[in-house]
Amino acid sequence: PWGQMSFWGATVITNLFSAIPYIGQTLVEWAWGGFSVDNPTLTRFFALHFLLPFLIAGLTLVHLTFLHETGSNNPLGVPSDCDKIPFHPYYSIK
Repeated sequence: PWGQMSFWGATVITNLFSAIPYIGQTLVEWAWGGFSVDNPTLTRFFALHFLLPFLIAGLTLVHLTFLHETGSNNPLGVPSDCDKIPFHPYYSIK
């Protein structure tokens, strides 16, 4: 399943972690699943690319929930209740 571009892309990108002092090389070996880019690396990258959209969607829902409960920041104290449009259903449908 590895093409040359995929193999060397994974090698270069994961080796960027080695620039982190003290823990860089350990992070690289953990991301690789061994001492070189191989099948465990492919499995880990697949799992990351599968789970990341769900994580982003969950964080977005949490963000919107807190924003809906507390409202936006109003540092000047200007009353903003007039002409207020509710978020749901007008914007959540979009």
